Amino acid sequence: MPKIVNHEERREQLAKAVWRIIRREGLEGVSVRRVAEEAGMSLGSLRHYFDSQSALLAFSMRLVSERIKKRVQSLPLDGDLRENIETLIGQIVPLDEERLAESQIWIAFSTFALTEPGLRPLSQEIHDSLREMFRKIIDSLAQSKLLKPGLDTELEAKRFHALVDGLLVHGVIAPEAMRAEEIAGIIARHLDSLLVQ
Repeated sequence: MPKIVNHEERREQLAKAVWRIIRREGLEGVSVRRVAEEAGMSLGSLRHYFDSQSALLAFSMRLVSERIKKRVQSLPLDGDLRENIETLIGQIVPLDEERLAESQIWIAFSTFALTEPGLRPLSQEIHDSLREMFRKIIDSLAQSKLLKPGLDTELEAKRFHALVDGLLVHGVIAPEAMRAEEIAGIIARHLDSLLVQ
């Protein structure tokens, strides 16, 4: 009887191999041959799932994005809006080992996408969805009358997005200098600066 192969599991297995290589060696260490070796798969098997390195990288990055999205969607966001916002943002910054890994992969992918035309649309899509998330956060604070009056909501959404992106980068590049509790504290303090006291 032929062995039944779960193709989606195989694709995820390959994506996770990409993640491990990126975390160990950087994106320059990723090649289809290295990923096949890391996943314990033949090169021919890998090519059955992905016809190019670019397609493999795009799937790997989309999988990171989907994991974060699933985590966010499963959050019990009820009650205090401010707590909900802190919890939501906490899903995209390196507050634990899993989110640190995702942040490292995101930075490597985003940098690589700058010079890889085939990956730019996905990178832009992820960036746009984050920008929209911050716009919704600021809009929800304004609609709930929690945002200080007179603030430019568009500017504040961009500022908050830039702050969180910066915290993510610092948390990846210098984790000993920008620890998880400091990241969470800076986000909380920024929210304090936006809210009516």
